[in-house]
Amino acid sequence: MRCAVVTAARTTENADDDGHGDGRTGGGPAGGGHTVDGCETGGEAAGDGHATGGEATADGHTPGGEATADGRATGRQAAGVTSPASGPLPRPLLRSAVELYLDLHAHPELSGHEHRTADRLAARLAEHGCTVTRSVGGGHGLVGVLRNGPGPTVLLRTELDALPVTEATGLPYASTVPGVMHACGHDLHIAAVTGAVALLAASREAWRGTLLVVGQPEEETLSGARSLLEDGRLYERFGVPDAVLAQHAAPLPAGTLAHAPAGGEPLMAGSIAVEAVLHGRGGHAATPHLNLDPVLMAAATVLRLRTVVAEETVPAEQAVLTVGSVRAGERGNITPDHAELSITIRAFTEPALDRLVAAAERAVRAEAAAFGAPRAPEFTITARSPALRPDPALTARVRRVHEALLGPGRVLDLAGSAATEDFPHFAAGGVPAAYWMLGTTGAGPWRAARAGGGPVPPNHAPGFAPDVRAALPVGITALATAARQVLDPGAARDRGTAS
Repeated sequence: MRCAVVTAARTTENADDDGHGDGRTGGGPAGGGHTVDGCETGGEAAGDGHATGGEATADGHTPGGEATADGRATGRQAAGVTSPASGPLPRPLLRSAVELYLDLHAHPELSGHEHRTADRLAARLAEHGCTVTRSVGGGHGLVGVLRNGPGPTVLLRTELDALPVTEATGLPYASTVPGVMHACGHDLHIAAVTGAVALLAASREAWRGTLLVVGQPEEETLSGARSLLEDGRLYERFGVPDAVLAQHAAPLPAGTLAHAPAGGEPLMAGSIAVEAVLHGRGGHAATPHLNLDPVLMAAATVLRLRTVVAEETVPAEQAVLTVGSVRAGERGNITPDHAELSITIRAFTEPALDRLVAAAERAVRAEAAAFGAPRAPEFTITARSPALRPDPALTARVRRVHEALLGPGRVLDLAGSAATEDFPHFAAGGVPAAYWMLGTTGAGPWRAARAGGGPVPPNHAPGFAPDVRAALPVGITALATAARQVLDPGAARDRGTAS
């Protein structure tokens, strides 16, 4: 997800009244290994990171009845809804998911280089009985297939790539790769999807159908989904799914989920990524009269581009144009011969995107002409993704099971965001898709921000640090229950008829 700060249209008091901390630790346990708020990877892991005498829930409480993902026994039972694995998450499953998360977070890989990450995901899927196909689409994409008789097909998508961000969380399991960080939560997504597959694999008697798990590379460059679908012929080879499901980490209260309201605006904007190259005439810095400085040309172009949205959209229309990178030269005493700009344009309709990209190209070419550039600039669209509009009927079904799982107060309405994703490509041709946000912010930082303190570090920020002990168990059960809602009840239904 490119550059997201997600806000909820409504939050409830109990959403940040769960007693969770901020997801950080001061160091590993004395016996070795890392912790996530006290969750020792070598010991029994509870959902909040504490080992308990009974079964562990997502917040570590063990009420007398069955526990839901936030430790409450009432919501799911009252609605008559059961998760794929009844009761709290099994300790080995949760411990395994936490260990995977810690490993992935410490070893992030940039878009197009996700070899180790794909290896780890493929191994976990195979461990749970999936048949895994690698190099789908020509890169590091993979597909795991878990067949369980005739029935619907559900696709769970997770991303593999990290970002060129230097981590500043101070976590003991922080990135070991200089300048690279899982600053968008893709490591959390992978750990959650493997946990969901484990739950479904362990409850095959309760459902029928096919589970597809897609590990998508290059989401941050908005190119991975199309590569899987077009170059990898995903649906031709593995079948068109009856539903596509995905979730995304967001700076909302940990232990909550958020869905787009029915009939509302798109959940995320559409986006166009552009690379522009401005050509000058290089030379010695001491002879500016003999050179044509592309750095100055780039500076003028950036300022001109910042006016495009105001001039090309009506005030009520939401759109964003960002110049996220300017690259030129190597030394202060050399005038370079070219400068490169990386541009992202976001809007909620295709006509708006087309209008803005045309205006941006005019601005780039006009500035180059005004400077007398020796040749015309290059203006190349490198990626495009439509606005994300989850299927209303599927979203309503998934939301109902999430509310039964967590209670309505922990399932929030989500305002539309200018963040963007390439997930909408999986819904091409009318495939129903549901997509929701997974809260990752611990109660401490959330309360501090609401009280007027500093803002919660959002996705893509160096300080982005999910409260894993609260977010991961909810992410696992959210995916599993959503998939279970679509899959055929199978043997469970047959037993009910027979009795």
